Amino acid sequence: MRSGFGQFCPVAVACEVIGERWTPLILRELLSGAEQFNTLHRGVPRISRPLLAKRLRELEMAGVITREKGRYRLTDAGREAAPVIEALAAWGQRWTTQVRRDTLDPAFLMWNVRRRIALDRLPPRRAVACFDFLAVPRTYRGHRTFWLVLEDGRASLRVDDPGGEVDLQIDAELAALTEVWLGERTLQSAVRSARVRISGARELVGAIGLEPTTPTMSR
Repeated sequence: MRSGFGQFCPVAVACEVIGERWTPLILRELLSGAEQFNTLHRGVPRISRPLLAKRLRELEMAGVITREKGRYRLTDAGREAAPVIEALAAWGQRWTTQVRRDTLDPAFLMWNVRRRIALDRLPPRRAVACFDFLAVPRTYRGHRTFWLVLEDGRASLRVDDPGGEVDLQIDAELAALTEVWLGERTLQSAVRSARVRISGARELVGAIGLEPTTPTMSR
């Protein structure tokens, strides 16, 4: 049995449930709508799959989530954790340095961009947005080019060329677009500094939502 803090203080016993390493990030993904194991792992890619399974079992045993037919859903207790995670996001944005070379990750950035797309603002036709990232840390070994395929009211993220015409092309320094995503600078200022270049259907930029105004759990 996992040892706790040995205190009856509500902060201590709450941390025993939601304060374990990775657990707040798993809750962030669940609160953002993720329900399946693979989707959760995409949102927290650096956790091992066995450890993710273990954390999910712990949350289920604590009554924070339920599992049914391969889907994880928050209970009332889990949903009531939303203000806690949101407060952590707000505190982190106000008091920490988020954009550092060791935290830059184009795949994680694009995964979050994909899920904040305003689907109701997409054009009725198929549209493709291509993101090419520059100035990526040398230690990063993943993909640097991503495609968002926007079709039938859905958005899918691809790392292989889906073919066809590219409607919106964004070439960006990774740090600059991450700062835009976090609301630390505007897209316009990043474009003026030439750290982000945009060509094509600029009306898609608004639907993709690259100018947040408040911190969100999906960041």
